[in-house]
Amino acid sequence: MIKIRLANISDLKELNELITLSARELSRDIYTEQETEGAIKYVLGVDTELVEDKTYFVIEKDGEIAGCGGWSKRKTLFGGNQFSGKKESTYLDPSKDAAKIRAFFIHPKFARQGLGSMLLKYCEQQANLNGFTQLEMMATLPGVKLYRTLAYKAVSDEIVMLPNKALLRFVRMTKNLKEFNSWG
Repeated sequence: MIKIRLANISDLKELNELITLSARELSRDIYTEQETEGAIKYVLGVDTELVEDKTYFVIEKDGEIAGCGGWSKRKTLFGGNQFSGKKESTYLDPSKDAAKIRAFFIHPKFARQGLGSMLLKYCEQQANLNGFTQLEMMATLPGVKLYRTLAYKAVSDEIVMLPNKALLRFVRMTKNLKEFNSWG
């Protein structure tokens, strides 16, 4: 049985452990070890603002946490609590701004079973119910193929210099919900 539910503060430790495992396993052939470990230490993780806003979710399969991800009505594009990059808590205007798709990770044991797609479509619906018709994300390289399959378009390649001197590559991606109804 598959269930999507709101993430809770009590989930944070388990979700951050899942994110670490997901990043290490699913990025193995894409990022170097230095890039992956730098990403885990300095960028990837849960942003508790999403949990507090009730826009971060857990997907469970047979009662086990299989993944997490969310959307945001705030300007911050990416990064967990530990990320020292640009954090902008200002609310977005749904009539002109894109909701942010944030922090999607699947446990390697549940990878390639459609759970990430299911959770992403759920987040798109939630953002749309809150008035957003545009979506934007900063995708890690392992997710780009999935996001393209779900009608996200790459708009730029981005590089973030991490404190460990690794250059972490991302792809900024967007989706217009008016052009493509992914849950219909």
